[in-house]
Amino acid sequence: MNAAPADQIRLLDLQDLDVRLTQLAHKRASLPEHAEIESLTKDVTQLRDLLVAAQTEDSDCAREQTKAEQDVDQVRRRAARDQQRLDSGAVTSPKDLESLQREIASLAKRQGDLEDVVLEVMERRESAQERVAELTERVSSVQSKIDDATGRRDAAERELDREAATVTKEREVVAASIPADLLKLYDKLRAQQGGVGAARLYQRRCEGCRLELNITEVNEVKAASPDTVVRCENCRRILVRTAESGL
Repeated sequence: MNAAPADQIRLLDLQDLDVRLTQLAHKRASLPEHAEIESLTKDVTQLRDLLVAAQTEDSDCAREQTKAEQDVDQVRRRAARDQQRLDSGAVTSPKDLESLQREIASLAKRQGDLEDVVLEVMERRESAQERVAELTERVSSVQSKIDDATGRRDAAERELDREAATVTKEREVVAASIPADLLKLYDKLRAQQGGVGAARLYQRRCEGCRLELNITEVNEVKAASPDTVVRCENCRRILVRTAESGL
């Protein structure tokens, strides 16, 4: 393939722009905020799971407390009715009086036991509520950090995207000035060679693979016409000759 030396030189400008675009894409993908957000998101997910568990415990305790209080109220009403019967004098039989008094005593003990249950449940519920409040605050704090990191990430991405758009436009201008067949070869080699399709020959060294040409390769490059598109024998990239090639 032949191409004017100036067109070959422009390949180096195009390569520099492509390298810059690759660097910008890598920088965008490796912003520190990505790892920060990922770590914080894991933290807030765990905290929300714990919060749901604490809220569930609070809800369970609330139902248990309601049930225990209803039991206490039921026993209290029954005891009040029995006491009213006892105080009214309607029960005159000694046996019935004794039975009624035993039942009142039994109900008093049952009420005491149930009130102890209510207190125990209330203590558990208070602990659960404190846990809910604590976890709610922690979730809010971590979420604020996520929002902050997300804002910083978005701002950094916008800036990188703006720069990438500018470089892309510059690339379009440079690419349009390069012959189609040469550009096609460059793009093909760039895809095959890790993003580098053309490299400068500097002091007899290919800047693509960083290997120095041997004497035979140097003589072949020297003998080639300036219009000849030379390829590196080692990495097969387009080898662009300049005044600093050392030929």
